[in-house]
Amino acid sequence: VQLQASGGGLVQAGGSLRLSCAASGNVAGIFRMGWYRQAPGKEREFVSAIRYNGHTYYADSVKGRFTISRDRSKNTVSLQMNILSPVDTAVYYCAADRSLILSNIRNPAGYNYWGQGTQVTVSS
Repeated sequence: VQLQASGGGLVQAGGSLRLSCAASGNVAGIFRMGWYRQAPGKEREFVSAIRYNGHTYYADSVKGRFTISRDRSKNTVSLQMNILSPVDTAVYYCAADRSLILSNIRNPAGYNYWGQGTQVTVSS
Protein backbone atom coordinates (compact mmCIF):
# COMPACT_ATOMS: atom_id res chain seq x y z
CA VAL A 1 0.00 0.00 0.00
CA GLN A 2 1.33 3.42 -0.98
CA LEU A 3 0.01 6.61 0.54
CA GLN A 4 0.40 10.02 -1.06
CA ALA A 5 -0.47 13.04 1.05
CA SER A 6 -1.10 16.51 -0.31
CA GLY A 7 -2.65 19.83 0.58
CA GLY A 8 -0.21 21.26 3.07
CA GLY A 9 0.97 24.83 2.94
CA LEU A 10 1.24 28.14 4.72
CA VAL A 11 -1.84 29.72 6.24
CA GLN A 12 -2.53 32.50 8.71
CA ALA A 13 -3.94 31.79 12.14
CA GLY A 14 -7.67 31.31 11.97
CA GLY A 15 -7.50 30.01 8.44
CA SER A 16 -8.27 26.61 6.94
CA LEU A 17 -6.52 23.90 4.98
CA ARG A 18 -7.64 20.60 3.58
CA LEU A 19 -5.28 17.66 3.46
CA SER A 20 -5.85 14.68 1.22
CA CYS A 21 -4.29 11.24 1.15
CA ALA A 22 -4.61 8.83 -1.73
CA ALA A 23 -4.01 5.13 -1.19
CA SER A 24 -2.84 2.90 -4.01
CA GLY A 25 -1.60 -0.62 -4.47
CA ASN A 26 -3.21 -3.51 -2.61
CA VAL A 27 -5.80 -1.45 -0.72
CA ALA A 28 -8.16 -4.36 -0.09
CA GLY A 29 -8.94 -4.71 3.58
CA ILE A 30 -7.71 -1.27 4.65
CA PHE A 31 -10.02 -0.86 7.63
CA ARG A 32 -8.56 2.28 9.14
CA MET A 33 -6.94 5.44 7.88
CA GLY A 34 -5.66 8.28 9.95
CA TRP A 35 -3.56 11.38 10.32
CA TYR A 36 -0.64 12.06 12.60
CA ARG A 37 1.55 15.10 12.95
CA GLN A 38 5.04 15.82 14.15
CA ALA A 39 6.32 19.24 15.14
CA PRO A 40 10.06 19.98 15.35
CA GLY A 41 11.56 18.44 18.45
CA LYS A 42 8.38 16.62 19.38
CA GLU A 43 7.10 13.10 19.04
CA ARG A 44 4.64 12.10 16.39
CA GLU A 45 1.12 12.56 17.75
CA PHE A 46 -2.28 11.27 16.79
CA VAL A 47 -4.62 13.72 15.09
CA SER A 48 -7.57 11.80 13.72
CA ALA A 49 -8.67 8.45 12.32
CA ILE A 50 -11.60 6.91 10.54
CA ARG A 51 -12.59 3.26 10.46
CA TYR A 52 -14.27 1.17 7.77
CA ASN A 53 -17.67 1.73 9.42
CA GLY A 54 -17.32 5.51 9.27
CA HIS A 55 -16.59 5.97 12.96
CA THR A 56 -14.21 8.87 13.56
CA TYR A 57 -11.71 9.65 16.28
CA TYR A 58 -9.99 12.89 17.15
CA ALA A 59 -7.30 14.17 19.44
CA ASP A 60 -8.75 16.51 22.05
CA SER A 61 -6.60 19.33 20.69
CA VAL A 62 -8.32 19.27 17.30
CA LYS A 63 -11.84 18.17 18.19
CA GLY A 64 -14.39 20.61 16.85
CA ARG A 65 -11.90 22.17 14.43
CA PHE A 66 -10.80 19.24 12.26
CA THR A 67 -12.99 16.85 10.32
CA ILE A 68 -11.84 13.58 8.80
CA SER A 69 -13.65 11.93 5.93
CA ARG A 70 -13.08 9.02 3.59
CA ASP A 71 -14.08 8.33 0.02
CA ARG A 72 -13.93 4.55 -0.25
CA SER A 73 -14.61 4.58 -3.98
CA LYS A 74 -11.48 6.67 -4.54
CA ASN A 75 -9.42 5.20 -1.68
CA THR A 76 -8.82 8.65 -0.27
CA VAL A 77 -9.01 10.19 3.17
CA SER A 78 -9.22 13.92 3.80
CA LEU A 79 -8.68 16.14 6.78
CA GLN A 80 -10.47 19.47 6.81
CA MET A 81 -8.66 21.75 9.24
CA ASN A 82 -10.39 24.92 10.41
CA ILE A 83 -9.51 27.64 12.89
CA LEU A 84 -5.85 26.79 12.59
CA SER A 85 -3.37 28.14 15.09
CA PRO A 86 0.44 28.20 15.20
CA VAL A 87 0.42 25.17 17.52
CA ASP A 88 -0.96 23.15 14.60
CA THR A 89 2.27 23.72 12.68
CA ALA A 90 3.79 20.34 11.91
CA VAL A 91 4.44 17.76 9.25
CA TYR A 92 1.23 15.83 8.79
CA TYR A 93 1.39 12.15 7.94
CA CYS A 94 -1.28 9.93 6.49
CA ALA A 95 -1.43 6.37 7.82
CA ALA A 96 -3.40 3.23 7.07
CA ASP A 97 -3.77 -0.33 8.31
CA ARG A 98 -5.84 -3.46 8.00
CA SER A 99 -6.29 -3.86 11.74
CA LEU A 100 -9.76 -4.12 13.23
CA ILE A 101 -8.49 -3.63 16.76
CA LEU A 102 -10.04 -0.51 18.23
CA SER A 103 -7.84 -0.14 21.30
CA ASN A 104 -4.76 0.94 19.34
CA ILE A 105 -6.39 3.24 16.82
CA ARG A 106 -4.62 6.25 18.36
CA ASN A 107 -1.25 4.50 18.58
CA PRO A 108 1.15 4.93 15.66
CA ALA A 109 2.14 1.29 16.17
CA GLY A 110 -1.36 0.46 14.98
CA TYR A 111 -0.52 1.52 11.43
CA ASN A 112 1.73 -0.31 9.02
CA TYR A 113 1.49 2.05 6.08
CA TRP A 114 2.64 5.66 6.10
CA GLY A 115 2.74 8.49 3.61
CA GLN A 116 5.64 10.85 3.12
CA GLY A 117 4.18 13.75 5.08
CA THR A 118 3.05 17.20 4.10
CA GLN A 119 4.10 20.42 5.84
CA VAL A 120 1.48 22.62 7.46
CA THR A 121 2.67 25.99 8.70
CA VAL A 122 0.38 28.39 10.53
CA SER A 123 1.63 31.92 10.99
CA SER A 124 0.50 34.16 13.82
